Amino acid sequence: LSFGRPPDSFRAHPLSGPGLQQLAGHGFPESKPFRFQSALYPLDGQVFLPVFLFSSLTNYPGRMPWHDLHIMMIGPSARDAVQHFVERWAFVRNQKYPNYPPLSLSNTSAAAENQPSTVTLPPGGTMKPSCKVQVCRSVCDWSHGVPTEQSIQNAYIGLIQEAKHFIYIENQFFISNTVAGGLVVNLIAKALVERILKAATAGEKFKVIVMIPEVPGFPGKIEDTRTIKLIMAAQWRTVNRAGFSIAEMITKAGYDPYDSSIFLWDVQTDCPRRKDYISYYHLRSYDRINGPRSFLENILKKTGYSYGHAQAALARIWLGAGNPEWDKNNGTLNTVEPEISPTRSWSIPKTIAEAKKILETYESASTPSDREVNDSVGQHALQDSTKLQDERWLGNNDEERNCIISELTYIHSKLMIVDDLKVVIGSANLNDRSMKGDGDSEIVVVVEDTDMIPSKMNGQSYQAARFAATFRRALFKEHLGLIPPQNCTPTNAHDVTTFMTPVPNAQIDTTNSPEDHLVEDPLSDEFLALWNGTAKNNTDIFWNIFRTVPNNAVKSWTDYNQDIPSVSEGHVVANLSAEEIKKQLSGVKGHIVQGYMDFLIEEPGLVGGWEWTWLNIFLPLYI
Repeated sequence: LSFGRPPDSFRAHPLSGPGLQQLAGHGFPESKPFRFQSALYPLDGQVFLPVFLFSSLTNYPGRMPWHDLHIMMIGPSARDAVQHFVERWAFVRNQKYPNYPPLSLSNTSAAAENQPSTVTLPPGGTMKPSCKVQVCRSVCDWSHGVPTEQSIQNAYIGLIQEAKHFIYIENQFFISNTVAGGLVVNLIAKALVERILKAATAGEKFKVIVMIPEVPGFPGKIEDTRTIKLIMAAQWRTVNRAGFSIAEMITKAGYDPYDSSIFLWDVQTDCPRRKDYISYYHLRSYDRINGPRSFLENILKKTGYSYGHAQAALARIWLGAGNPEWDKNNGTLNTVEPEISPTRSWSIPKTIAEAKKILETYESASTPSDREVNDSVGQHALQDSTKLQDERWLGNNDEERNCIISELTYIHSKLMIVDDLKVVIGSANLNDRSMKGDGDSEIVVVVEDTDMIPSKMNGQSYQAARFAATFRRALFKEHLGLIPPQNCTPTNAHDVTTFMTPVPNAQIDTTNSPEDHLVEDPLSDEFLALWNGTAKNNTDIFWNIFRTVPNNAVKSWTDYNQDIPSVSEGHVVANLSAEEIKKQLSGVKGHIVQGYMDFLIEEPGLVGGWEWTWLNIFLPLYI
C-alpha cells in the first residue's frame, strides 16, 4: 500500500470515515472525539495534519474514492518481473545515482526461482499453481536502455482478435485509434472495431463492456480545466466523435453499434435491456461526512478545546519532543485547503505530557451515544442488513442534509478480461503514453488459467478459466452491490474477509453462490438487464439528488452552465429533507452508473480545431 491511495479491499468505496480519508490524500478528519486520532498519518518523515473548519462543510467536495486492482505472482513467472526491475534499476542508477549499489539478477530472483510447486495454505491445504503467465512491457531506449518494445499493445490486440464472445475492459483511460497514421498511434480501438464487425457480419452475439472514470482526472470545473477537456476529448474521439471513432467506423460499415441508443422495456423479463455491441460505464459513490458543527461546538463548550487544539496535541505525540526538523514551522498547526476553510493556526504543545492532558480532556466529551453513529454510510449500497434511513446522526437535520455527498469513484485499474479465459492486468493505461512503447515505462502480465470450471456463456454451458471467471464475477458483484459491506477498519478476525488477505491465503469459493449465478453469464439477457437496469437506476438517483456532471443530459456548454449546481460539487441540489434524500439513496445498488458518452456532444470544437493537429506539439503529453 502507498499513502495517498486507499486499498481496494475496502470495496465499498466510502467517502468518509476515520483511518480512510488520509489514505486517499484528501484528509478529512473524523469529528468524534474518541476517533479523531485516525485523521493523522505519517509520510516521508513528515506528519500531515488535515484540519478543516466544520462550518465549511457545505463547500467540501468529499474524498474521491479510488478503485484499483493488483496481482501477486508466485513461481517462475516472477523472475521476469524481477529481471525488469533489475534492468530498470541498473539503467536509472547508471544515469543518475552511481553511488547506489548495483543489483544482480541471480541474487534478487532467488526467491522466485526456488518457489515450491505447491503453496501451503492455512489450515493445512495446498494450492497447486495452474496459471500460465507472460510478462509484457512498454519500454525503450530513453526509459529502459533497450530497443523499443510494445508487447503490451501487441497482447491487447492479439487477445481482442482471438475473442469469441466477450471482452471486459477496466481502465483509467480509453484513448486509441481505429486507423493508422493518426495523432493517436495505438490501434487497440481498430482491433475492437474489426472484432465487432466480424461478429455483426456473422450475426453473432458479441459484447464489449468498458469501465472508465466519469472524469479522467481529479476534481475541478471541467469548463476551466484544459487538461481534463483534452483527455476527455481524446476519449470521445475514440468512442463516438470526430469521424473515426469506434461508433462511427461501425456505422460506416453499415451496422448500428448500439442497436438502440435508449433503454427498451422487455415485457417478458419486465426489465430494461440493450443490445449494443459496445457500451460504457462509470462508478459513483455516496456517503455522509461526520462533521456537524453543532456537535463540535458542544465539545468546545464542554472542554474548552476545539478539534484543531486536539489535533495539534496529537501532532506533538506523533512528532515526539525536540526534533528541530519537525518543529521548524514555529510549532503551529495550520488548516489545509484555504479555499474550503479559512486559514487557522493552533499552537502545538511544547511537551508530550501537556499534549496528553489536552487529549484526555477533549476525549472526555465522548458519550456512549456518540459511538452509535457510523463513520461511513456508504455500505448501504452493498448488501447491508441495516437501513440507511435508520442511521443515527449527531447534529440537526439541516446539518445532515449538508453533509450528504456524492463523488465519482476514480477507476485507476488497468485490466482486460477476454471470454472468461484470459486476463491482462498491470500498470499500462489504455492510451498512447502506455501503449506505444516509447512513452511511459509499463509492465503487465497476461494470465491464462488451466484450471477450468463449469460456467455459462450466452445461455450455453461453457468451460471458463477459474482465475479469469472468478476475477470478473467478483468485480461485477462489487459494481452491482452484490457483496456484503467491507469493514474498512476491522476490529476482530470476523471482520476480515478473504478478499482482504494476500496470497497464499485462498479466497473462499463463491462460484455456487446466488450472487455468482447472477453474473455468471455476461451475455445472458437476464444479466444484461440487471447490469443496465442497475446502472440506469443509480444514474437517475444521483442526477435527481446531486445533479452530477458529467451527464448525458448536458449536451452543450449552455446546458452545462444551466445545470451545474449552485452548491459545491457533490452536494445536494434537490429541495429535499435529509430523510427524503436517504430514502432515495437507499435505492442505489453498488456503484455502477451509465457512461456519459453524449456529454457535451453538441460542442464539436472540443474534438476538433488546431489542438487536434500536428501543430499541437504538447498533445502527446496528455494522450
